[in-house]
Amino acid sequence: MSKKKSNFLKEFFKEHKTVGAIRPSSKSLTKKMLNNVDFESSNVIVEYGPGTGVFTRRIIEKMNPNAKLYVFELHEPFYVKLKKEFENDQRVQIINDSAVEVRKYLAADNHEYSDVIISSLPLTNFDHKLTMRILKSAEIALKPEGKYIQFQYSLNAKKLLNKIFNSISIQFTANNLPPAFVYTCKKK
Repeated sequence: MSKKKSNFLKEFFKEHKTVGAIRPSSKSLTKKMLNNVDFESSNVIVEYGPGTGVFTRRIIEKMNPNAKLYVFELHEPFYVKLKKEFENDQRVQIINDSAVEVRKYLAADNHEYSDVIISSLPLTNFDHKLTMRILKSAEIALKPEGKYIQFQYSLNAKKLLNKIFNSISIQFTANNLPPAFVYTCKKK
């Protein structure tokens, strides 16, 4: 097992409430998570719970040169690593705060809305009230017809997402450990 995967597993066992995976996401999951993002026209992108930054790196590769990426990571060791890795990219802001606060950070940069929110948060690990606050804040922060893209390891989040978002499509990714469901939700 590589050192990166070993460290990820160690963090999962230490912080299973905030670290929702036992290993970084696969290329297959990354592709499905980002397939429905229009990077050409997305100028404000938000990512929740990047962990080691698997999606983050791919988002940065694909986003347009004028776009801004807000990355929310509460887990201190992951936050510190991401902050150091992306410190020289002015388009990227690594934030050690709750996803509930997304609108505060957008407003500080004079952005009314985000075009898309990409989330790896382990929603079913959280208290129900916190999960609903995160989802409602995301919905308010999205532009009309904006997309919220979330992966989970089960279909348990579907009811929660249906309470907030208008349309939801679900894709399954078997090529991930564990296999995952990708929810692509549109703002009502």
